[in-house]
Amino acid sequence: MVEKMDRESGYELLEQIAGLELCNVETEYTDNSGGVMCIRFIIDKEDVATSAFGLIFALGVLSFHDARPRGMSGMDFQEKDEWHVADMLRCIRFEDGILRFHADYVRGRMVKTIVDIHKDGAVKIQTSGRARVAQRWIARLQGKRLLEIMDRQETGQAD
Repeated sequence: MVEKMDRESGYELLEQIAGLELCNVETEYTDNSGGVMCIRFIIDKEDVATSAFGLIFALGVLSFHDARPRGMSGMDFQEKDEWHVADMLRCIRFEDGILRFHADYVRGRMVKTIVDIHKDGAVKIQTSGRARVAQRWIARLQGKRLLEIMDRQETGQAD
């Protein structure tokens, strides 16, 4: 029963971002100590109140899905595992006027993802040790197909 409620709540959060437009997407990648990716974009200021939690949940789902164990975390890793609403809630805080999501290791997966959403619609995603995988998350949120995403990354084409 609890699992069904969690899944339904997750779907409701994902519905919040249907049609959400990500504007002025900028990426920055530093290839040191496993790589740090920083992505900045803007959502409409009016959408912050209704879609901030949904956006964070969606990014949590994508990050968790792509995450793999590192070092000793492998003993807690289960291949068939899902991101839950409770996982998001454990990692979310409201600090200095910013809704902040910070996930490090979750059930054996090295998630290493931070999301900051400001009330003016500015959004920043930062990952470490994950290479450039966050670019795929943004492309998926923008409705691009996976093959199209992979082809652009391989050829170096910009969106």
